[in-house]
Amino acid sequence: MNATPLQKHAVWQLIKPFWVSEERWRAWTMLIAIVVLSLGLVYISVQINQWNQVFYDALQNKNYPVFKAQLWRFTYLALIFIVLAVYKIYLTQGLQMRWRRWMTEKFMGKWLAHQAYYHTEQQQIVDNPDQRIAEDLNVLTQYTLSLSLGLLSSLVTLFSFIDILWHVSGPMTFALGQHAITLPGYMVWFALLYAVLGSLLIWWVGKPLVMLGFNQERYEANFRFGLIRIRENNDAIALYHGEPREAQQLGDRFDTIRSNWWAIMRITRRLNIATNFYGQFAIVFPLLVAAPRYFSGAIQMGGLMQIASAFGQVQGALSWFIDAFNDLATWKACVNRLAGFNAAVDQVHHQPRGIQLRQETAHPLTLNNLSLNLPDGQPLLVGAEMTLQRGDRLLIVGPSGCGKSTLLRAIAGIWPYGAGAIGVAANANTLFLPQRSYIPIGTLREALSYPSLASEYSDPQLMRVLENCRLKHLQRWLDTSANWSHRLSPGEQQRLAFARALLIRPSILFLDEATSALDDETEQLMYCLLVDELPDVTLISVAHRNSVAKYHQTCWRFSRGEDQPARLALSPLPA
Repeated sequence: MNATPLQKHAVWQLIKPFWVSEERWRAWTMLIAIVVLSLGLVYISVQINQWNQVFYDALQNKNYPVFKAQLWRFTYLALIFIVLAVYKIYLTQGLQMRWRRWMTEKFMGKWLAHQAYYHTEQQQIVDNPDQRIAEDLNVLTQYTLSLSLGLLSSLVTLFSFIDILWHVSGPMTFALGQHAITLPGYMVWFALLYAVLGSLLIWWVGKPLVMLGFNQERYEANFRFGLIRIRENNDAIALYHGEPREAQQLGDRFDTIRSNWWAIMRITRRLNIATNFYGQFAIVFPLLVAAPRYFSGAIQMGGLMQIASAFGQVQGALSWFIDAFNDLATWKACVNRLAGFNAAVDQVHHQPRGIQLRQETAHPLTLNNLSLNLPDGQPLLVGAEMTLQRGDRLLIVGPSGCGKSTLLRAIAGIWPYGAGAIGVAANANTLFLPQRSYIPIGTLREALSYPSLASEYSDPQLMRVLENCRLKHLQRWLDTSANWSHRLSPGEQQRLAFARALLIRPSILFLDEATSALDDETEQLMYCLLVDELPDVTLISVAHRNSVAKYHQTCWRFSRGEDQPARLALSPLPA
């Protein structure tokens, strides 16, 4: 469980920001209140320890008045303990949720900023970011609070009870050869020795759990992702009759979960044997050690019970590491995952952009000596030069895989791999319609206006664009919430994307095989709508069908030799 300086720095980077943020005053106030309640619980435990001596002495001496008085004393001590314990848990849960909410907002913002979610997926530098945000942040906040407060409580308990145990246990004298040795506060030394030996044993047995827990979370996330993929692609899988293959893949992923889980079980079994033996023997150990003084008459039953109680508190405080080992292993694995996620997003944010983006003033769009590469550095395109005027319509054609869609992504500003410069008008409103447009889960009104807010458009506007795009049958579902990417056919989804373009009215519109699911007649209609409704739009299309060429003025054709990056040949299209 040792941490390197880099890991310690990563832990501090994860924990510190919330406590110095705009939430710090409320957070520190709640934390101080929790600490005060924890100290109050330790104080009540000290009072109950002293009560043990008086109560059991009264039992031994058959002193009924003292016995009755101590029952009343225990009643109000127990009630105070309950109140303090309840509100400590209540405030801790509130602080945890406040911390988790703040961290979730920051991590989501960081992940979404500069398309980091896109680039981390493209570069495959972090797996399952959804799990790290949704689950690991919860574990981090919950376990950081519980472990740190538990450690604080153990330290306060240790210092509160070690003095009591030192005095009530008294000295122990034993012979070593010809010498008599007196060990003052001998129960303290026995408690320390017992806890140190137990901690070393638990650490040695349980240290593999950190990596096993890390892997388990990753395997669980991969399995869950496989299930989600089946839901997202249910239609295609059903048409392929791909159920056996999917079952095999899911079975393989679950086998990794099962194998890792069995490894965890084996380690946990050994860990439980050690911790349970340690915990059970701790019940009788102080009585065994203190029994000689009791039977010699040096202490009464009350003293014996007070020693046993104080020993239990000291031994429990010294055994914090043992009791918290499973939580520490889970927390450490969680910190490793979040630190990796944080580093991956930071890497994306700070990676140099080979392609320079600049604001253009004279033209809607310009390319200057633009070259494109794959993330691994393999060149796709070299030496692209272009200037588009307002209202220009450009068609990009070429064989599959030559880099047409990559060129659009570079112009849209999300592909940084390459060299050269791209200039876009400062006030340009761009919209990208890919082959399969993103449709958020929600009402149809929200899906149609995405990424704008639905409130920005009136019902007549929405009704009109739906009717123009042959989606009149959807008008009555405007305020129905659903997963529309599953309810609509591919052709309906592409027509919805065109309706979105007519509604938003961008100044630059990118179409990447945006009519591939439409029949010829509907495709012609969609392009006619764009030309008629958006005469000033700068249109850039990628298409394989020659039928759409007549709606463009200029053609860019990708040409490449064998093992050579592509170049672009510019040619006018007939009117």
